[in-house]
Amino acid sequence: MDSVLVEGLIVNAIIGVFAWEREVEQVLLADLALSWDNRVPGASDDVTNALDYSVVAERVTQVIRSGRFKLLEAAAEAVAADLQSTLGVKSLTLTLRKPGAVATARSVGVRIQRGLPGLSANHGEA
Repeated sequence: MDSVLVEGLIVNAIIGVFAWEREVEQVLLADLALSWDNRVPGASDDVTNALDYSVVAERVTQVIRSGRFKLLEAAAEAVAADLQSTLGVKSLTLTLRKPGAVATARSVGVRIQRGLPGLSANHGEA
């Protein structure tokens, strides 16, 4: 299965359950592996056949920033649903981390997988 990757995407957002977290932006890190059939853009060398990395990054950032979520789990679910509905991504793996949330850990986070494994999105699906 082919994938398009976006790794280490930095999103500043209001997220958390504590009162102080509802007042300040915090840094989140997102890593995504999106199933996408890369044969067509690979053969055509045409960006219109590709899954645009910058559009993916913009969608993820917009969803997380506008959601003002309490939980990483809720933010991750919203991102996955948005990418599937707006960009036609059939399946994805998303890791969302919150660095510094636990003093004794580099970061904490969640990883979700959504969609049907083995299916690639759009463009020449077999």
